[in-house]
Amino acid sequence: MFFKKTSKKTYDAKTQKPIIKASICNGEQVAGFLCLQDGTFEEVMLIRNPEDLDEFKQMYGISGEIEKVY
Repeated sequence: MFFKKTSKKTYDAKTQKPIIKASICNGEQVAGFLCLQDGTFEEVMLIRNPEDLDEFKQMYGISGEIEKVY
């Protein structure tokens, strides 16, 4: 079994909000950050399964639920 080594990354919690952007058409989900100032979305990674979401949360030190936006 192989384990991915994820390096710890940071984001500015004052100006950015972690979200999952999901398509209502095909179900594709992308994790990233919503800029609270201008509403732009910065894509970080494709979420294909719960393990991908856990990896994203670990990379950025996020705990709890992440809002899903359609």
